[in-house]
Amino acid sequence: MRKNKDKIDIILPNYNSSDYIIETIKSVIFQSYKNWRLLIVDDHSNNKTINILKKYSKNKRIDIFYLKKNKGAAYCRNLALKKSSSPYVAFIDSDDLWKKNKLKNQIEFMKKNNYNFTYTAYETFGSKKNYIIPPNKINFSEFIHNTSIATSTMIIKKNAIGKTKFSNTLICEDYFFKCKILTKVKYAYCLNKRLGKYRIRGNSLQSNNFRNLYWIWKINNKYNKLSFFLNLKSLLFISLNSLRKYGLKNIF
Repeated sequence: MRKNKDKIDIILPNYNSSDYIIETIKSVIFQSYKNWRLLIVDDHSNNKTINILKKYSKNKRIDIFYLKKNKGAAYCRNLALKKSSSPYVAFIDSDDLWKKNKLKNQIEFMKKNNYNFTYTAYETFGSKKNYIIPPNKINFSEFIHNTSIATSTMIIKKNAIGKTKFSNTLICEDYFFKCKILTKVKYAYCLNKRLGKYRIRGNSLQSNNFRNLYWIWKINNKYNKLSFFLNLKSLLFISLNSLRKYGLKNIF
């Protein structure tokens, strides 16, 4: 009973990530905390990526779901949420990495303080190297001005997620998800340890600054129901905070 109570489902959407996915999966497998299940949803990847995933199909703690059509990261994450049955849910992207004690330290932090939603400090690598220390806690009104919760550092209690879904948008689908959860739990809390590594790639969907801002504008308008003025203020502050974190390479 105790084992199930502390179990973590890890959600990993994947598409054509053959250059990175092995390292990402290994960073999960080698966690010091062992009570986890990894849910990989493959978004109709190429054969090279599929062949890599098949090597992990015999691992009893890894479940892989293969889509017959490419449907985007939001669909993949939402499908994994439906399949999730553990009391805690963590997220990792297919090119990001975790430090060895990430799950152990964060679960202890959540249980000690009875937090529903937590994230951690992290470091960037790839085309931009930096150390990111987010605010100690953040609510919805603060988050829409400073998107300092990296998806690959989040752990959320499943009952706090409920029926919340990722928005069906081309990119920034996790932005609305975080917004929605924050309206439910009021605050998310930071474990100030660099336990994640966020890869910055010049050719990723998230690397186009203007595209990112366009989709955040749409999400703020359609889903967050912000007024024109509040939406404009949100984009201005997100841009300034992102420039401070990542420079001109990535805004979001």
